[in-house]
Amino acid sequence: MRKLMCTAMLVAGLATLGLVPTASAFKGEYAKFNYCPTTNPSAFKCLVSVTNSGTVVLGKKTVPIVNPVTLQGGISESNEEGIASFFGATNGVTLSKSPQPVPGGLAGIVPPEGSPQIIKNALKFFFENGLTGVNSTLELARPASEIKVSQSSLAGEEGVALKMPVKVHLENPFLGSNCYVGSSSSPIIWNLTTGGTAPPLPNKSIHGFSGTLSFVGEDGEIAELKGNELVDNAWSAPGASGCGGFLLELLVNPIINASVGIPAAAGRNTAILKNTIDFALTETVIKH
Repeated sequence: MRKLMCTAMLVAGLATLGLVPTASAFKGEYAKFNYCPTTNPSAFKCLVSVTNSGTVVLGKKTVPIVNPVTLQGGISESNEEGIASFFGATNGVTLSKSPQPVPGGLAGIVPPEGSPQIIKNALKFFFENGLTGVNSTLELARPASEIKVSQSSLAGEEGVALKMPVKVHLENPFLGSNCYVGSSSSPIIWNLTTGGTAPPLPNKSIHGFSGTLSFVGEDGEIAELKGNELVDNAWSAPGASGCGGFLLELLVNPIINASVGIPAAAGRNTAILKNTIDFALTETVIKH
């Protein structure tokens, strides 16, 4: 009994310090906004966007989105240009790290023709040991405050609806823990739109979709866009860095670059995100 009482007191104390997750503050339909920064006076609305499918084309590699990716936080009132500032989620997970399997894995990574034997040997060592699966995980490359949202562009299918600095984490035991395309100093910048794009060649214009608007929740005060499609095929991507670890990245980075086709100039990459997006006034969320 004494041990149980001590454990309970310890957990209660840690929870007070914010070291133990607490139960959701909001209920029902509003539970999705649990990590909205409602105590921030500048957070006018809460936002949760779940990307359930889509495609990311990076250079020569196409990766379908098969595991949901969640963007969550709060946004300010729009300025004169219709742009709202973004505030990160209170649990620190503004953009969920959702691994997406790369078709072909490392088996599709080969050294360029005429590579030195040392490169070929490194390839054989790293990529012919049976553990050839690779995951591609999208992460924020800069603070959440650099995300920008335009609700008018989102609904009107014109202009940039969501600007987001990202990087791609390539995960495999042989690539080490720091194999990335993009970084805080050289991020991939997505200017996503529900309208039409105007990319340089060889890409051609594609068109997004604002989605179907409905009002959900027990009081109908959550605005929900279903079938939303955010697109951008005019972005550029840098080469890989950190692949293979400190000692071998000078050998492995070029292999990744040659296989993926990076660095890739604008017009050779595409992002198509198919989402469900929910908005609610912060003051409404607080009431629940």
